[in-house]
Amino acid sequence: APKNPSGWEGGYPEIVKENKLFEHYYQELKIVPEGEWGQFMDALREPLPATLRITGYKSHAKEILHCLKNKYFKELEDLEVDGQKVEVPQPLSWYPEELAWHTNLSRKILRKSPQLEKFHQFLVSETESGNISRQEAVSMIPPLLLSVRPHHKILDMCAAPGSKTTQLIEMLHADMNVPFPEGFVIANDVDNKRCYLLVHQAKRLSSPCIMVVNHDASSIPRLQIDVDGRKEILFYDRILCDVPCSGDGTMRKNIDVWKKWTTLNSLQLHGLQLRIATRGAEQLAEGGRMVYSTCSLNPIEDEAVIASLLEKSEGALELADVSDELPGLKWMPGITQWKVMTKDGQWFTDWDTVPHSRHTQIRPTMFPPKDPEKLQAMHLERCLRILPHHQNTGGFFVAVLVKKSSMPWNKRQPKLQGKSAETRESTQLSPAGPAEGKPADPSKLESPSFTGTGDTEIAHAAEDLENNGNKKDGVCGPPPSKKMKLFGFKEDPFVFIPEDDPLFPPIEKFYALAPSFPRMNLLTRTTEGKKRQLYMVSKELRNVLLNNSEKMKVINTGIKVWCRNNSGEEFDCAFRLAQEGIYTLYPFINSRIITVSMEDVKILLTQENPFFRKLSSETYSQAKDLAKGSVVLKYEPDSANPDALQCPIVLCGWRGKASIRTFVPKNERLHYLRMMGLEVLGEKKKEGVILTNESAASTGQPENEVPEEQRAGEPNSPDAEEANSPDVTAACDPAGVQPPR
Repeated sequence: APKNPSGWEGGYPEIVKENKLFEHYYQELKIVPEGEWGQFMDALREPLPATLRITGYKSHAKEILHCLKNKYFKELEDLEVDGQKVEVPQPLSWYPEELAWHTNLSRKILRKSPQLEKFHQFLVSETESGNISRQEAVSMIPPLLLSVRPHHKILDMCAAPGSKTTQLIEMLHADMNVPFPEGFVIANDVDNKRCYLLVHQAKRLSSPCIMVVNHDASSIPRLQIDVDGRKEILFYDRILCDVPCSGDGTMRKNIDVWKKWTTLNSLQLHGLQLRIATRGAEQLAEGGRMVYSTCSLNPIEDEAVIASLLEKSEGALELADVSDELPGLKWMPGITQWKVMTKDGQWFTDWDTVPHSRHTQIRPTMFPPKDPEKLQAMHLERCLRILPHHQNTGGFFVAVLVKKSSMPWNKRQPKLQGKSAETRESTQLSPAGPAEGKPADPSKLESPSFTGTGDTEIAHAAEDLENNGNKKDGVCGPPPSKKMKLFGFKEDPFVFIPEDDPLFPPIEKFYALAPSFPRMNLLTRTTEGKKRQLYMVSKELRNVLLNNSEKMKVINTGIKVWCRNNSGEEFDCAFRLAQEGIYTLYPFINSRIITVSMEDVKILLTQENPFFRKLSSETYSQAKDLAKGSVVLKYEPDSANPDALQCPIVLCGWRGKASIRTFVPKNERLHYLRMMGLEVLGEKKKEGVILTNESAASTGQPENEVPEEQRAGEPNSPDAEEANSPDVTAACDPAGVQPPR
């Protein structure tokens, strides 16, 4: 039937924010304090304030914060739009170092006023270059409660779209001076397409310590690493278990939930959530921390999962008391009594009263433990439930678990009841299928997992497998073809560059790489033909890649550090530096470095190919004796001049015959210019010049002469494929565009 056009407001059908069953259910369960029900419902009907988090690493984040507070927020202070005073964004009281902010500005208002348009542009562009992330306030909580240190091995089990993963990567790189922290993040998602979203998010941080994999979290394989020549199972220090959920905490953002809410969702998801959490607990190291979270208020997905997990663990897991870890955050303690309701409103208080016909839908693990002593010892009140009306957020649930010892079924003697333990465990878990009632994907039905067997037996079995497979050294190829046809895309292999590869010495010499440079960690994505791109991973991830190629489906890892020049062979070095990996590589480079001033940086970033004479004499004197080819342009902050940019900048460039150019993607250029206080007004497509408020003021037209080497096939632009990639626009790097003569 055609929709009634008058029912559409601003292009959306008006959804009635009413759901009687929802109200009946949560009033009965008493998750909202006495007397606050009205406020709770009112908050749910209000749109969610926009929240943003300043991402990126320490010194850069501080500069962005400085820029936001002293420039953009200042301009909003006395602003009125349509006679209404604009509320200035406020920091979230509980997020450390004022790095997260919320604002009641709606998208509609942002586009209305010219002053806000600038702020809006800033937000869009900084989000693109990965310096700001639009992230819901409550979703920032789980990574904070993981309390990550740079040496931690971290597993993010259900990671897409990746805003929490990004937070974890930042915590690994807390010390900017350490290019390769010992820790890493393995970010997993069951959905192949969403994995690419994850790659995109992680790429913006350019970390050599992140790997994206594609598995069903409830049966994510046990990985192995090499420890002093022995194969050992990889246990994680920190696990983030942010499970798929019914999402009724997101009603303010996902309005559909009002219409679609029933208890059925939570009953179907409970089993999957418990399986994922169990799989996480198995792979957690003793003394490690696992955070379980959902954006649902429903105890069936929250406390019931935690209580069952604690019960199964027989003391191996405990709930941590985190009440003083996020001062300023308001939350309700977890509840200890709840009951189960069917989708048609029938209640059950314990398993014994559930009729046989309902046993597939309702499981014993959904009810609170009966034994009052057992229940009390669980300390379910240590869970955190965040209600929308307390701090104007979404609804959320978090529990922090600490592992005291091995899970009971992993303590058994090797080879003893290996299989029976497994079948026993799988029957005790609910048979509910994956989320949203989708049919199970055959690729997820893995061969029997290792759950029931003892650790030593697993290591031996895996070693036999390795010894029989005649693997080429240093190649982590795709899984065997038998499994391949079940997966989405076939990824290229990860090939580590052999010690004696003739490719490396010229690079080492040209850039005068330090002896400490970890060349073992260089890899390419091709087994035959010319190597075009060189990538780098940390040595810990190299260990993971080399020891698990058969059982792991890796979507992406490593950052690009060098690319082959288009006409590269005639230069001293066939490979030029890539901006993506420059912060990792820079500490090892000892030649080809040009120190530049802030004025130089402005010129280099706004002009396509500035002549030496446009740059400062200090810069010219460093550049004039260098051979043609790739260079590093380094800006060091001057602490004596507080008005200058206070974070170091490292740019990749090219020293031509008479000019220098930068190889920096457009959004990154705009970011640095903005940090130096330049407002970007537009671009002249023809000259590849970026106009800023300073360059517009000085009327001198940019010169149209072109350095002669540009005509001679020198890399006037990054490799064609890079220029076509979404983060480089033709205006800044006109690949294949002939410069004006």
